[in-house]
Amino acid sequence: QLQFVESGGGLVQPGGSLRLSCAASRFTLPGYTIAWFHQAPGKERERVSCISSDGRGTHYANSLKGRFTISRDNAKNTAYLQMNSLKPEDTGVYYCAAVGISNCPGYNYNRWAIWGQGTQVTVSS
Repeated sequence: QLQFVESGGGLVQPGGSLRLSCAASRFTLPGYTIAWFHQAPGKERERVSCISSDGRGTHYANSLKGRFTISRDNAKNTAYLQMNSLKPEDTGVYYCAAVGISNCPGYNYNRWAIWGQGTQVTVSS
């Protein structure tokens, strides 16, 4: 089964940073556009960032205001989400997903084909 393995979550104080990783399992990243999603407790999963298959195009949710950075290393078959200036509302489970297209699709796109199991991020003092 094609999937991602996410890591890097944990407990962090407000204002702190975390770097999430998303390693491809049983497939290779080239040719796939990748996104990170956030599901806060009791809320629907929302896309926070996306990176195109060649890494040249990135998109972020407006609410992030430059705090997060998405990247990918195709040679390592891994994508990343650097999260800075974390806030309590960033708490939740973060998932990565991939689809075999070149560019980031619209925000409401719902045909992401490959998912990870999620990693928990808790921002609390």
